[in-house]
Amino acid sequence: MNEQERAPIYEALVELEENRIVPFDVPGHKRGKGNKELRKLLGEKCLELDVNSMKPLDNLCHPVSVIKEAEELAAKAFKAGHAFFMVNGTTSAVQAMIMSVVKKGDKIIMPRNVHRSAINALIITGAIPVYVNPSTNERLGISLGMRIDDVKAAIAQNPEAKAILVNNPTYYGICSDLKEITRLGHEANMQVLVDEAHGTHFYFGKDMPITAMAAGADYAAVSMHKSGGSLTQSSFLLTGKNVNHDYVRQVINLTQTTSGSYLLMVSLDISRRNLAIDGKKIFKKVLNLAQYARDEINDIGDYYAYSSELVNGDSIYDFDKTKLAINTLDIGMAGIEVYDILRDEYDIQIEFGDLGNILAYVSVGDNHKNIERLIGALSEIRRRYKRDKSGLFTHEYISPKVKCSPQVAFYGDKESVKLADSIGRVTSEFWMAYPPGIPILAPGEEITEEIITYIEYSKDKGCSLLGMEDMNLEYINVIKEV
Repeated sequence: MNEQERAPIYEALVELEENRIVPFDVPGHKRGKGNKELRKLLGEKCLELDVNSMKPLDNLCHPVSVIKEAEELAAKAFKAGHAFFMVNGTTSAVQAMIMSVVKKGDKIIMPRNVHRSAINALIITGAIPVYVNPSTNERLGISLGMRIDDVKAAIAQNPEAKAILVNNPTYYGICSDLKEITRLGHEANMQVLVDEAHGTHFYFGKDMPITAMAAGADYAAVSMHKSGGSLTQSSFLLTGKNVNHDYVRQVINLTQTTSGSYLLMVSLDISRRNLAIDGKKIFKKVLNLAQYARDEINDIGDYYAYSSELVNGDSIYDFDKTKLAINTLDIGMAGIEVYDILRDEYDIQIEFGDLGNILAYVSVGDNHKNIERLIGALSEIRRRYKRDKSGLFTHEYISPKVKCSPQVAFYGDKESVKLADSIGRVTSEFWMAYPPGIPILAPGEEITEEIITYIEYSKDKGCSLLGMEDMNLEYINVIKEV
């Protein structure tokens, strides 16, 4: 039998169920008997498998049996030195890999269009970001990958930096030259970390962009729940063969729960098995669905569903063709407006809409019927709502003016001021649209008139803004002036 057909956590849970153990441990719902409404909603099987760590099921904090076996199988499937089961989401995987390589005062090179979780890790550690501002595509208004010349310049100007963090791919499917960036980082004695949240399928599909592990990176945070089929909040943290994974587990255990959900872990175990066995077939279907949708949407007119024609060998080194990202500006609508209409009038929930684009996440769970429904809805929206596009914002990224480290700003003395009166001040909190969770403002950055205009425009268009203390979005926390 192919060892990848094993699913040790799943097998242990099945055996536990067959043994009909009487529970005098937590969780207190006792296999659902103590919460009938939840049992009715989620199902009997789900509640019976919501169990706690015990000898037959191992312990996520210190695995020695079935979880250890499952991690070893995952590492082989991903061709990694080690694979950690993460049940606090990919956020915790990103933070753990950063916390494993930098401490207070250390520098880390990263693109500014990182997920909030990466900047949160800098607040926790006190590390100093060296931002590589991404170039943008003028037609689409989206930020791109890291240019090699910019990475070389950052390394040359900051030779003492401990690591380089790369987003690969971005939410929009843009890939950097990961292999060359890894080579440059290692040449400069820097570790290379990859936020691979949207790249699970790279490891199992055919003719996909290069994976972090294949490129020789030291760490990769992989959102198995995004394109891999596991439950929300379940992810893997992968490490290279030269990384001390015992130390990494110590770092993970600083913040990850000691009550790891077996529902999340078994979903990782089963999903890894499915992808290891049938990944090529699964993602061939996804690619075909995404390409069909792209072709049909582009035939509607005005929409632009982009793909590998954007590749330029540098800031767009490769493209993830499973991503169905669509620019909406030529129909005279912001992406978030199309997002809202799809949900409110057509009962279609897409991944996100920003100021110029929408993203429809295509996965193994989709079919032609649903794809046709999306295409038809977009065609109708164009026919019913198309208008002049003048006055629309045409870019998603504003280069920040960094004044101090995220940790200094976040923990420093602060005061609350009206958003309109904050120009020239330094923010101590985040402002971002979610998804995708890339900060418009991050702690330690100067607030400019351009940023205020962008925020007000985002509010007016209906973007979901979060990260700030004031839930009414009228005030912003800034560092007190001395």
